[in-house]
Amino acid sequence: MRGIKRKCAGWTLALAAAVLLPAGLSAQAGGGGAAGSGSGSGASGPGAGAAGQAAPGPGAQGQAPGQANGQTPQQYAAGASLVIDPRKKSPSKAGALTLEQVVELAKAKNPTLLAAEATLRGVRAQEIQAAVRANPYFTLYGTNVTEPANADTPYGVSAQVSRLFERGQKRRWRIDDAKATTAQTQAQNEDQIRQTILQVKTAFTTMLIAKQAALLSQANLKEFSHEVDIANDRYKAGDLAKVDFERLDLQLGQFESDQANDIINLQQASAQLQTLMGYDAPKPDFDITGEVVPPVVTQTKEAILQLAIANRPDYAAARFGVQAAEANARLAIANGTTDPTVEAEYDRNGSENSIGASVNIPLRLFDRNQGNKATARFQADASRFTEIAAKNQVSSDVEQAWVGYAQSKRLSDRYTEHYLDESTDVLKISQFAFEHGGIALIDYLDALRDARTTVSNALSAYENTWNAIHQLAASAATEIVP
Repeated sequence: MRGIKRKCAGWTLALAAAVLLPAGLSAQAGGGGAAGSGSGSGASGPGAGAAGQAAPGPGAQGQAPGQANGQTPQQYAAGASLVIDPRKKSPSKAGALTLEQVVELAKAKNPTLLAAEATLRGVRAQEIQAAVRANPYFTLYGTNVTEPANADTPYGVSAQVSRLFERGQKRRWRIDDAKATTAQTQAQNEDQIRQTILQVKTAFTTMLIAKQAALLSQANLKEFSHEVDIANDRYKAGDLAKVDFERLDLQLGQFESDQANDIINLQQASAQLQTLMGYDAPKPDFDITGEVVPPVVTQTKEAILQLAIANRPDYAAARFGVQAAEANARLAIANGTTDPTVEAEYDRNGSENSIGASVNIPLRLFDRNQGNKATARFQADASRFTEIAAKNQVSSDVEQAWVGYAQSKRLSDRYTEHYLDESTDVLKISQFAFEHGGIALIDYLDALRDARTTVSNALSAYENTWNAIHQLAASAATEIVP
């Protein structure tokens, strides 16, 4: 009964003093006031007078007050009490997509993910390049003296083949480095998928809640328009002061603004979700369906933490980064070794043939790759600290997501199990009291607005809980809701 007996200040008192009475209760004409009447309202305008004194108008002429637009007060109350239950699915168009279908379409068509996949294929191709061996060199040159009188300078031909031989297992460490880099890039790609899926789920929830909010604002506007229509009839009949009607009419603009904002939010949420799904342009007939009430997460926080450590791709990328850095450090050491070049040569000078061989060994007296070796060691040390930081971040993400889920789920459960039902009970009691002359119409509409505010708050709690569940699933890199 909270709000039913509360005192209304200012113009609300004036409106409540002249409020419509239920059918079956007659207003006393002249100075016969209702029992328990109070002081004057102070309202000015047609029909204004002391509270408890019947104002001239339809009620004083034998017409039941509240019969605006052919409705009795009881009929209006019955229609106005239709409050949307946010615990039920909102109506959906044919072919509406579920969350699972939306996620799969995003994985297949999101251009950012497709670009990341192409990048991964390019990085994997570097494994082939890392495994190649040094190419041999072939050199051919010749000389010819055209002076016939000079027999001491015959023509000559020389052919040489040379090849660099790598030492220090350079090829092995290049392959290890390339494979570790590929694994790291793949893990980073999977982490991008994880983050994109989180964005898709959040956008899905935003659109789902926006659908419910749009239905709620539409009902709000419809029912409050009835109230303004009744007030307008009373004002024209001289039963309501002009200032009271105008103040009531001004509130209609807020309801219209709320509906317009909810429609904008719904269309923007739809466009954002379709963009994440890879659509080149938003489709006007796009629709989704899903449960509004969030489910219960059955896993414990400790179990989710273990899943996160085992499955988080960003942590895996940090581990592969350590392997790549270590392989790069070994490759830097190997690059400091001497690589000989072996050469074989065939020469023909006139009628004489000769063969030869040579070995070219660089003398690493000054450049032994010292700087690159030191850089590689420091990078390997840094990668180990990065791995520790990534693991700590995993634990922190799970902890933060769990706290957000626990608190938001507790609040949403209170709305599901208590506040929504309690609000409905208050509304039904107010409706019954209004139908039997216990309260004024304005008090009943206050109860109606309180009930719808409760529904709006419940939608916010459901959205927060769903987003917390999505964040918890993203922190564990696994689906935690069956």
